[in-house]
Parts: sequence; C-alpha cells; structure tokens
Amino acid sequence: MPRFSIVVPSHGVAGRLSLALDSVLAQSFGDFELIAVCDGPAAPAAGVAADYAGRDARVVLVHSPPSAGLGAARNAGTRAASGAYLLFLDGDDTLVPGALSALAARLEETGDVDVLYCEHERTPWWDGEPATTSGPPPVTVRAPAFSPAEAPHLTGVPLPAWSAVYRRSFVTGRGLAFPDGHRTDVGWGGLVAVAAERVAVLRRVVVRHLLRRQGSRLDLPGEHQFDLLDQTERVLVRAVSEGLPEERFAPLFEQLFDAVLTVAAHPEQVPAHRRRAFFRRAHRLYRRHRPADHRAPRGRSGVPHRLLAAGAYTAFRARCATGRAALAAGRRLPRAGRLRTRLAYRGHLRRPLDENLVVYCAYWGRGYACSPAALHAKARELAPHLRGVFLVEPGQAHTVPEGVDHAVIGTRRYWKVLARAKYLVNNANFADAVVKRPGSVHLQTQHGTPLKTMGCDQSTYPVVAAQSGSFTKLLRRVDRWDYNLSSNRHSTEMWERAFPGSYEPLEYGYPRNDVYCAARAEDVARVRRELGVPEGKTAVLYAPTHRDHHTGFEPGLDLEAFCAAAGEDVVVLLRAHYFYDRGGPRSGGRIIDVTAHRSSEEVCLAADALITDYSSIMFDYANLDRPVVVYADDWEVYRETRGVCFDLMDTPPGPVVRTPGELAAVFRDGSYAGPESAALRARFRERFCQFDDGRAAERVVRRVFLGQPPEALPPVIPLAERVPAPAATL
Repeated sequence: MPRFSIVVPSHGVAGRLSLALDSVLAQSFGDFELIAVCDGPAAPAAGVAADYAGRDARVVLVHSPPSAGLGAARNAGTRAASGAYLLFLDGDDTLVPGALSALAARLEETGDVDVLYCEHERTPWWDGEPATTSGPPPVTVRAPAFSPAEAPHLTGVPLPAWSAVYRRSFVTGRGLAFPDGHRTDVGWGGLVAVAAERVAVLRRVVVRHLLRRQGSRLDLPGEHQFDLLDQTERVLVRAVSEGLPEERFAPLFEQLFDAVLTVAAHPEQVPAHRRRAFFRRAHRLYRRHRPADHRAPRGRSGVPHRLLAAGAYTAFRARCATGRAALAAGRRLPRAGRLRTRLAYRGHLRRPLDENLVVYCAYWGRGYACSPAALHAKARELAPHLRGVFLVEPGQAHTVPEGVDHAVIGTRRYWKVLARAKYLVNNANFADAVVKRPGSVHLQTQHGTPLKTMGCDQSTYPVVAAQSGSFTKLLRRVDRWDYNLSSNRHSTEMWERAFPGSYEPLEYGYPRNDVYCAARAEDVARVRRELGVPEGKTAVLYAPTHRDHHTGFEPGLDLEAFCAAAGEDVVVLLRAHYFYDRGGPRSGGRIIDVTAHRSSEEVCLAADALITDYSSIMFDYANLDRPVVVYADDWEVYRETRGVCFDLMDTPPGPVVRTPGELAAVFRDGSYAGPESAALRARFRERFCQFDDGRAAERVVRRVFLGQPPEALPPVIPLAERVPAPAATL
C-alpha cells in the first residue's frame, strides 16, 4: 500500500496539467500513486495523463464526466485509491519541492490522524512570486496530534480540500464523499470536521495554488451560488445528527455563515433579482440552526451576522454599498487621428450588428492569406448568405483576388465594418481600439503550431519581452476571443498557457492546411511552373525563422555553396520569415526567392523537401509527409533567448544537422529521405498533424458561422487514412 494517493482532477486545465504531474513525480519521497481524473478518453488532458502513465507505473488514469462536476471527479479518484492517505491536487496547481517528505515526516510524529491540515500559497497566474500564504488557524495544543475539541476553531471550512491530507480508511469508514454542486470544498471541509476524532497540523506550505487570470469559476454570477446554502445546510444537519458538542458546533456554525455572508455581500455573485431570496433563505438557515444563547461576533465583523439573524435585508444591502466605489463601464474608443473617425465609429457601434457580415484579417493586413483566406473561401461555398470583407494594409489591395470585397485599414469603411460585423476572424489580432460588442463572435485562427514561446510565456525572456509590448494589452485582446483554433493537442495546451482567457478551444485543425490533402499532382506542377522550378529538379525549401536577437534577415547559410555541395539536381526555394517579406529579391543561380509569394501553402506544395531551423512551417509541411531536415546551428542560443515549448532535438521531424557540411552530406547521400528520416517524421506527424485532415475549414464554418453542434461536424480522418498531395520528384 503506498503512503499517499494523490488525486488530480484535470477538467479544463490540459495546458498546465503536465506541471502538476511533474511536481508530484519530482518529489524526493516516492511512495505514492498519482491518480489523474480526466473527462473521458478523448479529452485533451487524457492524452497528457496517458503519456505519463506510459512512462511511470505510479500514474493511474480514471475518468469522470465533466457534467458530474469537481466533487464527482475527486470521488472517482478516491474510489480508485489504495494509499494510506489521500491528497487532492487541482490540475493547474503544484506540490512544492519536498512536500511529500514533510507530510510523511509529520505523520510519523503524529501517528494515524484522521486529518493533517497544512499550509498553501497562492501564486499569480503568470507564475510570479507567491502572493499569500494561508493555512489552518493557530492552535495552542502542544501535542503533535489532538482531538478537535481541543482546537474547536479548526473546522476546515475556510480551507480548500487540497490544504490537508486525509486518512483513507477514515474517509471510507465514515462514508465521506465530496457533495454534489458548487462550493463542494465547504461541504467537504465541514463534513470532515464533524466526523474527525484525531487531527494534526503541519506548519509548512505543501501546495502552490494558481490564481487563474479569469478568476475562480466559483466567483461567477449565477444560480449556482445557492449551492453554498445547500452545502451549509448539509453540514449543519450532519453536525446535529452526530450530536456535535456545543463548543465545537458554535465555531463551525460561525465559519459556515462567514462564507455565506461573503457571497451575499458580493456585488455580482448572486444575480440582482435573486439577492433577496438568497438572503432570506440564509436567514432561515441561520435562525433554524443557531445554537442556544449564541452571540454574534463582536465589533464590526459581527454586524452582518446580526443583520442576517434579524432578516434585515435592506439594511444589509445598504451597509454593503457603503464605501464601495461605483465602477464606470466606459467603452474604449479608437484613437484615430481624426475626430470624425472616432465619432463615426462610435455611431456605428450604436447600430445593430449585421448578422451576415464577416470581417477577415491575416498577418495584420498583409493580404489574402492563411486560415482567414481558407475560411473565407469555404464560407462562400457553405454559407453563401454571409458577406465577407477582407482587411488589408494600404498598398496591399492588389493581393486580394478578384471578386473578394476588401477594406483598407484605417479608412472609415474599415471602422464601419469592424463596428457592424457579427463575425471577426483573424490569425493575429485586431487593433486595440476595436470594441468587443455583445453578440459578436471573434475567432482566433492562429498561424502556426508553437515551438517557440508565445504570448505570456515570453515574459521571462528579456530579449523577446522587450519587443512584445504590453502584456496587459495582449490580454485585453485575448479577452475578445470567443474561439481559438488548434491543429493538435500540443497547441491546445500551449495556447491555454500563453493566452489565458475564457474562449473555447476548437480542435478542428488549421484551415490553411486543408490544401495539403486536397491538392492534386497538376496543382503541384502548376505552382512549380509559376515559381520557376526547372523540370526534373529537386526543389528544397529553405525557411529559417525570425531571430529576436538579430536586427534583420540573415540567411544563416551560404545557399550557393549548399547547392554546389548537395548535388546538381538541387535548387533552393528561399522563403524568409514574413517579417522580411518587403525586401528585394534574393534570387540568383540555383536560388529562387519565394519570400514575396502570397501563399506559403503553395510554396510548400512545390517543395520536395524542407530545410528549416525552428520555424513553425515544419509542422505544416509535415502534413505532406515529405522529408524535413532541421538545421540547428544555434539551437542553444535560440532556446535561451527565445524560449521553447519542447525540446526539438528529442522530437525532430527528420535528421538534425549542425554544420553546412553535415547539411550538404545528408542530401548528397540521400539519407535526408531515407528510412531513418521517415521514422522520425512518422513520430512527429503522429503528435503534431493530429487534426489537419483536409476538412478543418468545413468544421469551423459549420460550427462558428452556421451554429451546428459539435456532434454534427465531420469527424477527423485518422492519419493513416489521409492521402497528402503528391511530391513532384520523390
């Protein structure tokens, strides 16, 4: 029997679950089992947990439907547990180093206690320094373990479930379980306190709790706040039935109603039309269960208790309002250069949304490209009633195909369509001044799978953070998103960390990558002719990424020398990062500069193989199942200056080379396309080509624009059944 069973519910925290699991598996005390509770086999977190279970026999995977709630997930983990003590850890929290050793040592001192309360710290969502440390109240008992009657104020009600460990035989023997509904920790803590006969305290932080940027789900307004009254009544009824002594019942009663009054006093948690009903029910509970001769706490803290006892709702609300500053919800307006533009935009915001208008933008207006363009085309096919307007920078209108309506960024029409559109689609972000109107739908398509750190994860890398601008403004932009696209589970997890928000992730694939399954041999031949690739030559796409520590484009490789060393049949298609697509052509000899070509997807179709360093193009190109070579001449520098999400050297899409000579050699001897390369690529594709099956755009249009339910969408085609576009020479 392991000493500890650590139960980790994982609903909605797939992006941070690995941090929680790592914090447990890294503990110096190893006598434990780790039970990950996931929504179901297909849930994002289930894949993460399954990987850990495959590597460590101490990890156990169980399932609990999300509709059953947090309490049911913890109960499912408890039923699967075999350890002596239970510890509950939320999926986005972590155990501090040495936590289990400290718990085990304290239990050696105390003997078999029913509950060992401990401390926890709350950490800002950006992984900053701990904000506060909390735990059980001070006790004057000197013995390591003691009866709850010796410390009656130690009720456990104000503490989260993960701020203690519980003897499993005590939990099962007394029939304890997490109650249904919200505020389950209050019900659990109270029920445990009533049943416990021997407890102890550890004055040490065990759990580091992440304060979510979106705030706690418990703080959201709604009818679920009444669950707190259910939990309170459940505990009080159990205390009465168990004959809890008066000296223990009184502090339990007081702490339960401290929690009730905190919710009642909050200006938003209980809906306005239900506040009086909440207060009245709380008043009835208070009067029904108030101990004989009970006196409310003295001083100002006791005033709410006295008002609740009297049922004085009006006086209670008046007291809550006293000293609370009125908050003005003003709208942010565009800081356009002209007053007329600001006034015009404000006027358009007052008009109704145009239910059939969709605004698209790609790469900050660089042209008709990427997933927004693919969605525009698919919407014309599946939702012809919708009118699409593509946003482009001044001077880029020529990039928009004939028949596609467009608006130039900064013009009055630009602000008009942004104000009126029901749907707004972008692979980057709209201007800070754009207002998220009620009823509008913002879809973030992203423009690649992340290898490098993105969003808020960049904050710890000074070179990148200095160029990223305000993270506060970034998060305001994220708050406009309703949906965020993902092409694989890895991306879903990384976006959750990099862009914390309340949007819904859509694991539908990237629409721009549909072409890799849809294109035919004649399409590949056409693109090669347009790019000027000589007939019969092996076209190698060289696509290096941007370096934040460089001031301009540096190829990083002598391409003419590479061609000479790689073989006479090799030509190079050079595609610089889109940050450098406004420079002059870099063609010459066997080098064809395709940087300015509007479609990176067409360039990939034309290429027989890819050379890249750390560009996200490798994830897209892998959908073609063609050879990829990683030229990692400065991996260590890039990793330290930019930061990465995973070690590419451990999971490359093909051979990794470090020098120009090594690069030329793998092409000269053909190993770039050999069986070892194919094996690496297959493993890479399995992880990163998960949802890119050629039908991503259809799924998005049907779900977001047409409102079809997820179960009505085309299922993802298994990787083994997909047929990528054929290469020209391989």
